[in-house]
Amino acid sequence: MSDIELTASDGHRLGGYLALPDKAPRGGVVVIQEIFGVNVHIRDVCDRFAAEGYAALAPAIFDRIEPGFVSGYSPEEIAKARAFVPKLDIAACMLDVEAARAELAQYGKVGIVGFCLGGTIAFLGATRLPGIAAASGYYGRLIQEYADEVPQAPVILHYGALDKGIPPENYEDVRARRPEIPVHVYEGADHGFNCDRRPSFEPESAKLAWARTMALFGAEIG
Repeated sequence: MSDIELTASDGHRLGGYLALPDKAPRGGVVVIQEIFGVNVHIRDVCDRFAAEGYAALAPAIFDRIEPGFVSGYSPEEIAKARAFVPKLDIAACMLDVEAARAELAQYGKVGIVGFCLGGTIAFLGATRLPGIAAASGYYGRLIQEYADEVPQAPVILHYGALDKGIPPENYEDVRARRPEIPVHVYEGADHGFNCDRRPSFEPESAKLAWARTMALFGAEIG
């Protein structure tokens, strides 16, 4: 488990957190952050993938805006973190995601998982990066904006039924425009239900979404 530096194809250098399993990896997983940076929760997710046998790497996709940014979940921190979203250059972000994918390629096939903003980036990884073998996107509100893009790899999506920021018309539109993608809606779950460091953590939904993600990656990555 270590902090590393990546170099994107345009020369931009960004940080990342890499977690490796004890044995030879089954493959790799790019882990895309929420708006809170590569914080403790995202590092925990990487460590969980490593415990499952995958090399997991979380690129710091906000480094182009504020290098090293990490945040907690207080109202003040959430407000600051939200301000990064309109500043994010999606095309440049995909270069950073590709740098992480390329770093993991030495371990075999590579999947991608993301949360909140990262859920949208995970979807775009499947539509825009040919080296992605599978993608799992959690509560990605902006996926709706890109739903006409066609994934080049299997994708599953996860939404919370109690998430007021992502109303049913959002994910139902995604479901209608991308009928090949399983869209899972968790009845007792709110936004951020996977994060055990937030009040919205919902363990049963998180467990089921994780099992579905692991089944997808087991089938498509190894």
